[in-house]
Amino acid sequence: PVVRSTLPKAEAIKTFSEMGERFKVELIEGIPDEEVGIYTQGKWFDLCRGPHVQNIGQIKAVKVLSLAGAYWRGDEKNPQLQRIYATAFNDKKELKAHLERLEEAKKRDHRKLGKDLGLFHFHQFSPGGPFFTPKGTIIYNELQSFMRDKYKEYSYSEIITPQVFDVDLFHQSGHYENYRENMYFTEIDERQFSFKPMNCPSHCLLYQSDKKSYRDLPWRVADFGRLHRYERSGAMHGLTRVRTFCQDDAHIFCRLDQLQDEIATFMKLLSEVYQTLGLDEYVIYLSTRPEKRMGSDEVWDQAEGALKEALKSLNLNYVINEGDGAFYGPKLDVMFVDALKRPWQLGTLQVDYNLPQAFDLSYVGEDNKDHRPVMLHRAVLGSLERFIGVYLEHVAGHLPTWLSPTQIRILTLTDRQLEYAQELKSQFASLGLRVHLDDSSEKLGYKIREAQLQKVPYMVILGDKELENKSISVRLRTGANKEGLQPASFGQSVLEEIKSRKLKSHLEG
Repeated sequence: PVVRSTLPKAEAIKTFSEMGERFKVELIEGIPDEEVGIYTQGKWFDLCRGPHVQNIGQIKAVKVLSLAGAYWRGDEKNPQLQRIYATAFNDKKELKAHLERLEEAKKRDHRKLGKDLGLFHFHQFSPGGPFFTPKGTIIYNELQSFMRDKYKEYSYSEIITPQVFDVDLFHQSGHYENYRENMYFTEIDERQFSFKPMNCPSHCLLYQSDKKSYRDLPWRVADFGRLHRYERSGAMHGLTRVRTFCQDDAHIFCRLDQLQDEIATFMKLLSEVYQTLGLDEYVIYLSTRPEKRMGSDEVWDQAEGALKEALKSLNLNYVINEGDGAFYGPKLDVMFVDALKRPWQLGTLQVDYNLPQAFDLSYVGEDNKDHRPVMLHRAVLGSLERFIGVYLEHVAGHLPTWLSPTQIRILTLTDRQLEYAQELKSQFASLGLRVHLDDSSEKLGYKIREAQLQKVPYMVILGDKELENKSISVRLRTGANKEGLQPASFGQSVLEEIKSRKLKSHLEG
């Protein structure tokens, strides 16, 4: 059996010092408690907070995954230790399934896909700052266009705000006190400035810029402005953890009597966006007040109550996530579950009574008196950089046609079809389709493999028969082939598929 016991701190230091375990001693010295946890199995014992299994026999399947060198406490000036990564499951079947998911995750790694598909790049001169190639920029812009279309549908106005602000703004908003370790600072003309880590303070300034009536609310404003947040170098990971990014960020300033409707409308918008993108499985977390926060408990009670009431009225299940709210208000975090059953936090909705108070925001009510609006912070996709990384892994790089950088690739069997291929390229391009002609001298099989590796939705294949009949053969990413299609009707069908942002090809059953 595995037995837990405790030792007085001084005795633990003496015991491990005598064993030559200087790293353990350093850990114990940093523990504030008077006693430390010790786990024993037979003659073996070690320092650990726990918990552990009651008996080693409960572990049925173990697998060492990898070994790696690691500096003590992450400091390269310290000695290097050996880190062992391992996993354990109830039985071999569960372990096998887990290992298969890990292998699939390696194939789907967005960093590998990004390189293979030529979508983005990183450079040491800008740590945590991704470069999007022309292909990657198409995906980025298409996602923004999608959200802009939804904004028109849901009556949002788009705004543009500065990136650099006097630090006094962030003192007023509470970001300096609660968030400064994640901010970048600079000095200009002997004044302290900061790159904005969030859009909300600047939106409060814009709200303030003119007098608002109750008739002007809700005031919904969206901002694709670039944000900068400091991340430790060890925490950065491809596109999913960067230092500069853009969000599908928006804020809603509304009256108290509009709050429930605005929450419901946002959840409807989120559901429609996720459905279009094939993000079918997600869990909603209600994140409550953190220890480090602004505002009174009474205000927090009101904000948390508003979110609970909305979720209840919408019949939406949720999980309480204690203490993980933003410093200015509680929030709903939407955790998307991807194809490998991994959770990713994407969308969010935060109810904020504190920033309107900090900026003394008001509107003139029907009674001709000033009233305080409620502020909703919301995002559907979240950081576009992060979303692209998550989505690439979810679909294994097989983007829907409307998001694909190249939508049609024309492949010729011989040079005899080249003139016809160029005519088709012009015809498809005139419809606004993104089309590439592979006019290389490589064999057709090679061209098909290259198109498949680039995950192009449609391969238009031309041989002598197609040239003679002025038709086309189409190969899908799935390997399915359709012969004898008319170019004009095919082009129109692809165009309609793109306009309606379909997930699957119109040629699939």
